[in-house]
Amino acid sequence: MRFVLRLVANAAALAVATWLLSGIQLTAAGTGDKVLVLLVVALIFGIVNAVVKPVFTAVTACIVLLTLGLFLLVINALMLLLTSWVATRIGVGWYVDGFWTALLGSVIVSVVSFVLNAFLPDPNQPPRRLRGARA
Repeated sequence: MRFVLRLVANAAALAVATWLLSGIQLTAAGTGDKVLVLLVVALIFGIVNAVVKPVFTAVTACIVLLTLGLFLLVINALMLLLTSWVATRIGVGWYVDGFWTALLGSVIVSVVSFVLNAFLPDPNQPPRRLRGARA
């Protein structure tokens, strides 16, 4: 269930970036098709972030340290471009037009995803009790 919630949250974050930036294009006809495309793109983005991003971050660890973590923005933009490339190759109607759009898009996706994931329950955290509630 948590996987589905995270997938929907990432799809919503990608939808916000697509809506705000003219350089990110979604070429689906109806609303249902757009939702399906965004879910597929969110799945691709999740796989790219789970498989490619850790390797790329490890290889560029020195640059990340020298820039005090700011190079992670560049890595996130490259992951968004890679997601766009994979989506284009498999025929999903979603495209990012250039590095600077990807950089701004990755910031938007990160912020929106952070906010949405803040509301998802953490399975490692015990349930909260109301203040003053007795057991």
